[in-house]
Amino acid sequence: MEKTHTATRPTAAEPDAADTIVPMPPDGALVRSARLKKIQTTAMLLLFLAAIINFLDRSSLSVANSTIRDEMGLSGTEIGLLLSAFSLAYGLAQLPCGPLLDRKGPRIMLGLGMFVWSLFQTLSGMIQNFTQFIWVRIGLGIGEAPMNPCGVKVINDWFNIKQRGMPMGIFNAASTIGLAISPPILTAMMLVFGWRGMFITIGLLGIALSIGWYLLYRNRQDVDLSAQEQSYLNAGSVSARREPMSFKEWRALFRNRTMWGMMIGFSGINYTAWLYLAWLPGYLQTTYHLDLKSTGLLAAIPFLFGAAGMLSNGYVTDFLVRRGMEPVKSRKLCIVSGMLLSAAFTSVVAQATTTSSAVTLIGMALFCIHFAGTSCWGLIHVSVTPRMTASVGSIQNFASFIFASFAPVVTGWILDTTHSFSLALTLCSCFTLVGALSYLLVVKRPITDAADIAGGAPLRRPAAQKESVTLPALRSRRAALGLSHYFTTGAHHENRICRAGRYGPRHGP
Repeated sequence: MEKTHTATRPTAAEPDAADTIVPMPPDGALVRSARLKKIQTTAMLLLFLAAIINFLDRSSLSVANSTIRDEMGLSGTEIGLLLSAFSLAYGLAQLPCGPLLDRKGPRIMLGLGMFVWSLFQTLSGMIQNFTQFIWVRIGLGIGEAPMNPCGVKVINDWFNIKQRGMPMGIFNAASTIGLAISPPILTAMMLVFGWRGMFITIGLLGIALSIGWYLLYRNRQDVDLSAQEQSYLNAGSVSARREPMSFKEWRALFRNRTMWGMMIGFSGINYTAWLYLAWLPGYLQTTYHLDLKSTGLLAAIPFLFGAAGMLSNGYVTDFLVRRGMEPVKSRKLCIVSGMLLSAAFTSVVAQATTTSSAVTLIGMALFCIHFAGTSCWGLIHVSVTPRMTASVGSIQNFASFIFASFAPVVTGWILDTTHSFSLALTLCSCFTLVGALSYLLVVKRPITDAADIAGGAPLRRPAAQKESVTLPALRSRRAALGLSHYFTTGAHHENRICRAGRYGPRHGP
């Protein structure tokens, strides 16, 4: 990768000395070649379809919840265990998924993962008892693990840092569109083929798409890019070392404050998302005594709200960046505000007295939580050095899905015990609030590279090697990087740093 500007020794918010900072030209100077446009379009179309299939698979058990309970004689807690088995396996599989993705790339990882999860989805239609169902759900979770980290990696590889908000919104919206169309489509398939035929049909579609992904997509390092194409992709980003992360570096991420803030915060988002994904059809049927057809139609509406939240996030974050807000700060603002509003809406769902009011409140909760969740993935794009994005994303997903795996079984147990969803919804809103506070108070520094990973403490030069840096140069460096000194801005912070002697003697007013 061409180095256009070599950074001095990094601050806590700057890249490692082995990295470079690529200056950001004016928006008009960012020119995509026709080939890049084709690559981007192909990648986003395939990601969009994969995400829809992915969430059709995830929704299938939730939509067939009552039918399977009646046919197999399962309790709410047992259905919760089946739903939790998937998310627990999914979360644990994130740990090896990240390093493997950094080494093998999205072409192999998503192609193989899609094939595996679709195979187990097909097997779901052939199970005969609860134990077999548990094992199939575990296999499904392992297969789906690469999906989100691969999406982050693809967008990070093929879009400029200032133009990633919209593709990330589209990618995330695809999952919620998949959720939105799942209830009516899967309900119709169940009425025609039965729940077993529904599982098998969706699985076969996924296998076909996995083959298409492998044949049509190429990893960035496998494409011979021109200098103009490299310039477009790298402008404004940290040009990091190309070699994969070592195990020592990967392990050090677990000692990083920002990493823990992301893990805790995203857990609040995924708990909320997974509770509604797992139990929304069952909630509507149990609380409002709806039939299967009515449930399928009404359950789609809140997920359409969620898709709108994801799409609007892309517009909002890109707008804030164009207006001069730092990319990281714009994501954090969207995350915290979205989570707080989602917690508020979820807390009053149980007080709804009509089906329409309940659907509206749940829809607003999903709009806000998916609006925030899109920025959580966007935050990785702009606050993590590129060679670590997949690992950071997979660790974030690991923690959040381990925690979210309790949502289905806890909700099922509460339903069996209290015959109401009220306590489950209250717990959900509390967890969302804690997640918002984590992003607000714990996520304070970017994750850059090497020695800066562990702890996020400021890196300092030995006294003999300190150099003087003027305030204009410091501001320019921050602007070029797009993530330095993030969440702590203004001349007051710069003056305080210089007075402390970290950059040598203070210059200027």
